[in-house]
Amino acid sequence: MFSDAVIDDMNRLARFLSLDRTSGNGPTGEPTLLILLGNAILPTAEAAFQALEQGRVSRLLIAGGIGHSTELLYHAVQQHPRYQHIATAGRSEADVLGDIGVQCFGLLPEQMLLETGSTNCGDNAVQARRVLGQAGDVHTHILLTQDPLMQLRTDASFRHVWRDRPDITFTSWPVFTPQLERSGDGLRFAGCDNQHLWSLPRFASLLLGEIPRLRNAPGGYGPRGAGFIAKVEIPAEIEEIYTRLRPVLEADYGDRSF
Repeated sequence: MFSDAVIDDMNRLARFLSLDRTSGNGPTGEPTLLILLGNAILPTAEAAFQALEQGRVSRLLIAGGIGHSTELLYHAVQQHPRYQHIATAGRSEADVLGDIGVQCFGLLPEQMLLETGSTNCGDNAVQARRVLGQAGDVHTHILLTQDPLMQLRTDASFRHVWRDRPDITFTSWPVFTPQLERSGDGLRFAGCDNQHLWSLPRFASLLLGEIPRLRNAPGGYGPRGAGFIAKVEIPAEIEEIYTRLRPVLEADYGDRSF
């Protein structure tokens, strides 16, 4: 069992990565394009569909082909009592999530754009821009929704791809910010239906795996590294948390290439 200090460190890192720029309020109803990035945390898709259904966003683009985490989405859909009839095998993330929107939320196919070819976060941004251009979309306010632990990198990826368009503004909406709490002899995510979320090893892997990618230095994805994302400021306290957490989580879950 983790100590209170370790749980607090994990929660602080999760808050940093989740990058909620909506003050917890989500879309406001102004003319907004919502881009849902394919992921296995189904509450993010559900919130996106509800926002479109309620008129709080004016259009929805679902972006995601087949990548290294697509099997996690397949598994989440297959295990969900409401969505398990949705076909998954060999299909893009956008197609699977789009079918959920149409079949389970009553959305019309013409309310959504699908981007089905991208294979990773950076490619999501590139291919989403291509699809929007082909559709003649003129929105200048874009809301981004992704697995909460990948929100910060998603925001940086889109800002990088649209760096020549200062008229476009991006707002990060993770739907919720995961926070761990004790539950009996184990841990749970506070205030959430803990089904269809992360396993603790997956959660730990994302927590620590994102920090090296976000760095603006050799080995990172920033301009001074691979050049995949816009510059991200990582506070010294976050780097200190990463340094403390890595050996603790590796001891529990093994080295998963954090």
